[in-house]
Amino acid sequence: MEDRFFMYNTKSKKVEKFVPFEDGKVSIYTCGPTVYHYAHIGNLRSYIEEDVLVKALKYIGYKVKRVMNITDVGHLSSDADTGEDKMLKGAEREHKTVMEIAKFYTDAFFSDCTKLNIAMPDAVVPATSMIPEFIEMIEVLIEKGYAYKAGENVYFDTSKLDDYYVLTGHNENDLLVGVRDDVDEDPNKKNKNDFVLWFTKSKFENQALKWNSPWGVGYPGWHIECSCIALKNLGEHLDIHCGGVDNIFPHHTNEIAQSESFLGHGWCNYWFHIQHLNDKSGKMSKSEGNFLTVSVLEEKKFNPVVYRMFCLQSHYRKPLEFSWEVLSQVASAYEKLKKRVLSLSSEGDIDEEKYAGFRKPFEDALCSDLNTSSALTVVYDVLKSDANNATKLKLISSFDEVLGLDLIKADAETDSSSSEDPELVKYVEEMIAKRKEAKKAKDFAAADAIRDELASKGIVIKDTREGTVWEKA
Repeated sequence: MEDRFFMYNTKSKKVEKFVPFEDGKVSIYTCGPTVYHYAHIGNLRSYIEEDVLVKALKYIGYKVKRVMNITDVGHLSSDADTGEDKMLKGAEREHKTVMEIAKFYTDAFFSDCTKLNIAMPDAVVPATSMIPEFIEMIEVLIEKGYAYKAGENVYFDTSKLDDYYVLTGHNENDLLVGVRDDVDEDPNKKNKNDFVLWFTKSKFENQALKWNSPWGVGYPGWHIECSCIALKNLGEHLDIHCGGVDNIFPHHTNEIAQSESFLGHGWCNYWFHIQHLNDKSGKMSKSEGNFLTVSVLEEKKFNPVVYRMFCLQSHYRKPLEFSWEVLSQVASAYEKLKKRVLSLSSEGDIDEEKYAGFRKPFEDALCSDLNTSSALTVVYDVLKSDANNATKLKLISSFDEVLGLDLIKADAETDSSSSEDPELVKYVEEMIAKRKEAKKAKDFAAADAIRDELASKGIVIKDTREGTVWEKA
């Protein structure tokens, strides 16, 4: 198939034409949640954008396989291999076992994904299910001279690499960049930017989950799990690796180091990173206590899909500032958009020429570094066009395979005109079309007369940025 998808590659620092290893097939790995707490909507922005990426690639003809991990062991409170294990922290907070915490928050995460129309990956792999594979990979790294044992822990030796900072372009003095907490010096490390592949009880006596290994009883480091899970499920060549920008260093940097050292060749060609969601006080994070969840959105009577639309109105590589005021504006726009779509009748034949004519700019927007804002604009262009209703419905239904906004799905929360008399809907839409033509011809008297006629029948029309909408008075 023709390769026409362009995306920004963190590795090259530029927008590139996407060319997969195997023609027509795409392998994608996305970093999954650490299931010690609810996912906040900042986390979920990444999963929404990754979902759109997968659906966009499928839409233009690729066969996609996506794999995601579940971190239920090994992720410390600092990315610098220091602090408390997040899973243990969650268990202590709620007086439950680590596995009870993992099960509860894994289920909560996927419940949120369902509400946001985020599709389930083809494979979801908990870290605790792969301990033998982690140990085997670490043994190979030791045999190849890329890892060493010190203080009973096993470390990756970054001095063995020609370009450890391939993703970031940093130098050795930039260790703190991207790390969430201050770095405590580890006397076992040969080099300050070495990282742990396997922890033993020498470092964490109270660790709840631990396994026997050639180096002592312990558990894997956070970074090894993603490399190993991706390699086992997607093979030695990975097309796209996704995650938030805070994963670039050190997590993804370390993944590249250990994966390519293990394989002896290049691993992943494209790195797709999503910018932070901020509020007025800065980046949303659990550690700061200023995080919002899908449940909070629902408590405030917002359909979670409105948050998805909020995200899609911005580019994934731009920081996005959240406020209730803006979300309310998006909710209003969403309801108006959905009402217009649901007012369309499915009668008539599909105009294949117009269908192809609108599908092209939609695909072009997706292929231009996943420009979801422009893709949404095409939806409004379709509604404002002179295409017949059946063609409009087919187009919007097709677009929603990627956008995931439930635009043709009627529900109780939507002020839908689908319950209106079909003859009334048809009449109003025809009058609005005539008014549009009158305004285009600068016959404003005729346009006003149409507005007055509709008003006399209890129909109020409003001209918006997205087009003309109507409702009963």
